[in-house]
Amino acid sequence: MLLRTTDRGLYCDAGDFYIDPWSPVERAVVTHAHGDHLTWGCESYLVSEPGAAISRERLGAWGRGLSSLPYGETRTINGVQISLHPAGHILGSAQVRIEHHGEVWVVSGDYKTDADPTCTPWEPVRCHTFITESTFGLPIYRWPAQQEVFARINAWWRANAANGAVSLLCGYALGKAQRLLAGLDPTIGPILTHGAVERMTSLYRAGGIALPVTRHASDALRDTQITGAMLIAPPSVLGSPWLRRFGDVRTAFASGWMQVRGARRRRSVDAGFTLSDHVDWPQLLGAVSATGAERVWVTHGFTGPVVRWLTEQGLDARAIATRWEGERDDAAVDAAETDDATPADADGAAPA
Repeated sequence: MLLRTTDRGLYCDAGDFYIDPWSPVERAVVTHAHGDHLTWGCESYLVSEPGAAISRERLGAWGRGLSSLPYGETRTINGVQISLHPAGHILGSAQVRIEHHGEVWVVSGDYKTDADPTCTPWEPVRCHTFITESTFGLPIYRWPAQQEVFARINAWWRANAANGAVSLLCGYALGKAQRLLAGLDPTIGPILTHGAVERMTSLYRAGGIALPVTRHASDALRDTQITGAMLIAPPSVLGSPWLRRFGDVRTAFASGWMQVRGARRRRSVDAGFTLSDHVDWPQLLGAVSATGAERVWVTHGFTGPVVRWLTEQGLDARAIATRWEGERDDAAVDAAETDDATPADADGAAPA
């Protein structure tokens, strides 16, 4: 087999490198810059060219060992051919294709098949073995059309602004926040960003991604008028003293978990919007089919239902343990596995 699981991550013996290791190694091939995939302390890193600036920012001094590869271009390490292909998850996210003696494996990293303007769209890569995430690997997870979600977000913001309130929309600082920015209607009011969001947003702009004009939230607080503004911030600000500085605030969270009944209540927010940077159930199954893979390894998420469904379709499927977390929300996971998942859903029934 070209890859095997180890206590440091997925390892390629023939090439002597790891893919998304979770502890320091000599050679790391990295799918994207989220913290559960990009580990500090490795001697060398190979990332996609569009994701290089973000990876360097997050690695700090460790970024001196980083090199990048344009999508689709091949590099050979110890006789193993490596190429990186768009994953559609965040800016620079990549699927890793490795080939040796005619055998082809693809590691998806995190991915979504819906296109959005903040990153290169996912593309299927034919292979013999496909390693897929399953963050939302239950049939209950089926994303609404993005246009509908952003129409609801903008309508919510407009109503809050009319009532003199600031709108807080929470999303992860790297990837989700920029996707939210790209879908906002800037004619409604000013758009403010938390410092963590602003740092990543500046790298998106430098990478050629068009986003509306924003202002650092701390600077805006010096103004006498922030009424009607939209504030984009990470979920950690909910309930914080920092947030209270903005006065009358309506809160919302954007995540795939918002599709689960009770997730909004558990997050203690006023509104929830279903928007994920991961594949839903039908997209996951469609992606596997598009690869033509005969063997599928499934990781992080609802691995059991996905493995059972794929096995019933005649594929060689199994779950593997990794430390990748995906879009984590333990309360929503618990709900989906119990009261919010029907017995048919829990058994991994085929989508209607």
